[in-house]
Amino acid sequence: MSQPSASESRGLAIPTQRLSRLWHLGRAAGDLAAGIGVQGLIDLARTRASGQPARLHLSPEHTRRFTDRLARMRGAVMKLGQLMSMDGSDIFTPEAAEILSTLRERATPMPLSQLAQVLEREYGAGWDRQFKRFEFTPIAAASIGQVHRAETRDGRRLALKIQFPGVRESIDSDIANLALLGRSFGMAPKGVDIAPFLEEARRQLHREADYEAEAEALESYRTWVGDDPDFYIPAVHRDLTTRHILAMDFAEGVSVDRLAGPEYRRAERDRAATLLMRLTLRELFEFGLVQTDPNFGNYLYDAANKRILLLDFGATKPVAPELVEQYRRLARSAVQGDRTGLREASIALGYVGTDDPDEHIEAMLDLLELASEPLRQPGYYDFGLSDLFERLYHRGRALFHSGVFSTAPAPETLFLHRKFMGSFMLSRRLRARVDLSEMARLCL
Repeated sequence: MSQPSASESRGLAIPTQRLSRLWHLGRAAGDLAAGIGVQGLIDLARTRASGQPARLHLSPEHTRRFTDRLARMRGAVMKLGQLMSMDGSDIFTPEAAEILSTLRERATPMPLSQLAQVLEREYGAGWDRQFKRFEFTPIAAASIGQVHRAETRDGRRLALKIQFPGVRESIDSDIANLALLGRSFGMAPKGVDIAPFLEEARRQLHREADYEAEAEALESYRTWVGDDPDFYIPAVHRDLTTRHILAMDFAEGVSVDRLAGPEYRRAERDRAATLLMRLTLRELFEFGLVQTDPNFGNYLYDAANKRILLLDFGATKPVAPELVEQYRRLARSAVQGDRTGLREASIALGYVGTDDPDEHIEAMLDLLELASEPLRQPGYYDFGLSDLFERLYHRGRALFHSGVFSTAPAPETLFLHRKFMGSFMLSRRLRARVDLSEMARLCL
């Protein structure tokens, strides 16, 4: 077995107590505020008052401190940082956005002593006798666990996702701390109770921390995708899977957003974005089973076989048939320009209330029609040339502060929104051209 170096053995233990994590979260927020600077905070306040967002100039030094702090904490707060990183170019300078993007692919690995404790607890004493080779240096570390390469005595090449100790216990305190900060900084519209959304986030994170549940989700999703040659989903190895270790086939590839680099052709970018966008629509409207974590690192590109590898099914959620039909009606009405149908679907989903002022409802319908622009445009939509995200950001922020969002949709829609926005963001990152109108015609 390969042995770790001295630096790899040290690692950093995850802080588990609520006060300790609140302190680290406060330090992270302080680093972010210090990086923006006094003038930046003044500009941010002016922006909030005017509804016109300004780009934040966050210094590289403070950005690194912020990401390092979240990488050490892991858990729910790192998930938040990953979401901030997905398309930070709309808010942060390119330099700061680039540094934030590192959160998608790394967390501070656990110390070797903790790793050994987890392996012995889950596999028992003498666990190493099951393996011909085990690489102690993780090939990836994310918000909930880290991944190690291994080969069993019978020749199976595996990726073992091993959960950080204390992550499951830290979820509730992280959500409570985020709620405290959210209330302190006014991160929700007036009159909207964010408690149900935080509770849904708490439940989802607990599901993500149950690797046996993830194994079941992975196998269900694998059945739906079938033998589609454009995708590869690793098989689960049940004999080595526990609640805290997930054993899967090992697969190699590069993070799909690397296709944005000059070494890849535009045709490859367009094809990858098209495949993933089509899969996103199939998840909701055909499978009724959605992998709701849009982190770009969950998709790898296998250039040799021209296929996309799908990883990480901890955030996979079944969607009730009635909710699927409500979204189908919403999308169909938006594509067809049917304002009456769009209004009825928006009320059914809780985007607006039946007693809301007409001007509020119309403003929301305008926003939904704007968001559906890629679905309504005939032929290929060029995400590389589009400024749709900027327009949505400006319009949504203005409505946020105007009090239009007086009602809130059902909490279970939170992760569906995250998935669809993530798919759009990936197409933007790849500067891809995607014929979404044809996909919508087939799905709706």
